[in-house]
Amino acid sequence: MRCKNLTTFGMKFNIKSMAKFKKLKTQDNTNKEIRHLGVIIERVDDKVGLVAEQYGDIKKILDVHTKKLDTHSEILGKLTVDVEIIKTDVEFIKHSLKRKVDIEEFAVLERRVALLEKRR
Repeated sequence: MRCKNLTTFGMKFNIKSMAKFKKLKTQDNTNKEIRHLGVIIERVDDKVGLVAEQYGDIKKILDVHTKKLDTHSEILGKLTVDVEIIKTDVEFIKHSLKRKVDIEEFAVLERRVALLEKRR
């Protein structure tokens, strides 16, 4: 089979060479697309790496905050126990004070006793 020649705008084209040209052009476009996709994949990889790095930093900060929170919880537990002890002591003191005599009342009672002793 012979190749047919085409003449367009004064140029002579061979049909086989045109098919080769189209194939090369398509292959060239495919290569460009593959390179473009490679660039996009690299950018996505960089962004994912950046997010992973930020996640690691955030996790470290969260670990530090967790330790601080644990120590604060421990301190609050101790303070709660101390407050309960103080409440118990205050209740005991209040009860004891109710049973004791006021200084003014004591002075009045002292005078009464002194008067009673004089009368005897």
